[in-house]
Amino acid sequence: MTPDFLITSLIVVASPGTGVLLTLAAGLSQGARASAVTAFGCTLGIVPHMAAAVLGLAALLHTSAVAFQGLKILGVLYLLYMAWATLKEQGALSVQADRTQRTAGRMILRAVLVNVLNPKLSIFFLAFLPQFVSESDPQPLARMLELSGVFMALTFVVFVVYGLFAAAVRDQVVSRPRVMGWMRRSFAAAFAALGVKLALAER
Repeated sequence: MTPDFLITSLIVVASPGTGVLLTLAAGLSQGARASAVTAFGCTLGIVPHMAAAVLGLAALLHTSAVAFQGLKILGVLYLLYMAWATLKEQGALSVQADRTQRTAGRMILRAVLVNVLNPKLSIFFLAFLPQFVSESDPQPLARMLELSGVFMALTFVVFVVYGLFAAAVRDQVVSRPRVMGWMRRSFAAAFAALGVKLALAER
């Protein structure tokens, strides 16, 4: 495993995005366990894009305008829905004390959808992974799977750290209605902004 791959992956994973935002929201609204569950869901959401890159299916999104636009529209609509739900106190920042166990499946599904419905991820991995696989490698597929596994592990660990930080300040946020209201509006605006950014994205 080259240092270049680890450093690049860490920068990509730690950069603020939808997954980070969702994990922070889970930590703030429901605590450490919820943030870990959400981090796991975000990591699972990477699997289809990794598989697409490894199998070459990501090339379809790169060459087909219809496929790319279709998936992009679904992703934009979902992010805008999350922004609306957050403002209505029903989304990512809804405070549900002691309900993590019952809502784990729902949180995982939401986190998976956030990543699956972003066509830019598939194209990113299509361009990203091959850079770290040598042409002389006797088993390029195994090498790509190994790199994918490391990237997913980094994603989970970094997102859990984000979530634990959010959970650590949860009491100070949840106990103050004005702060919670400000946070809710900020998260809703961030989800909407990410939706607009995805809407403007090109192949």
